[in-house]
Amino acid sequence: MTEEQLIRACIKEDAACQKEVFNRYSGRMLGVCQRYARNAADAEDILQDAFIKVFDKMHQFKFEGSFEGWIRKIVVNTALKKYTLTRYSKELSGYEIRDRDESVLDPSVYAHLTQKDLMELINNLPDGYRIVFNLYVIEGYQHDEIAEMLGIQPGTSRSQLVKARMMLQRQITEMQKIAV
Repeated sequence: MTEEQLIRACIKEDAACQKEVFNRYSGRMLGVCQRYARNAADAEDILQDAFIKVFDKMHQFKFEGSFEGWIRKIVVNTALKKYTLTRYSKELSGYEIRDRDESVLDPSVYAHLTQKDLMELINNLPDGYRIVFNLYVIEGYQHDEIAEMLGIQPGTSRSQLVKARMMLQRQITEMQKIAV
């Protein structure tokens, strides 16, 4: 069955085809959810909520562009709704940004980072930092787009990204000290 036939069957609420769509895309979309969620249970909740929306809005897919990209957008928006601006706007990172961070990272520290290590470091970021970091660095959105999605100013998005990068650098520096 082609992707188009599968989508059209889902629009007609064919349960077997809905299951096939879920099986085809849920693994990759769970990875997207994990980047935004604080833990595995939250990621699974986001995934379930997102697929409910996917099937509810399937009739809106215009067969233009990637179906997977369309699903990803719904997943990201579902995750963002879970972690709204009000939830993270008052977070304190405990880290003050200086004009220049004098610490120099040994390149060998990066070489030892696994994907799991990196995901843990990103997951340790406060919600606001993590969400902006994911949207900008991983999803490829621009600050104006992020600002619109989150209901913030573009400068706030830029600031959150800088703070996220600085916090990640500090975490990696700490790992470097422990490894030595």
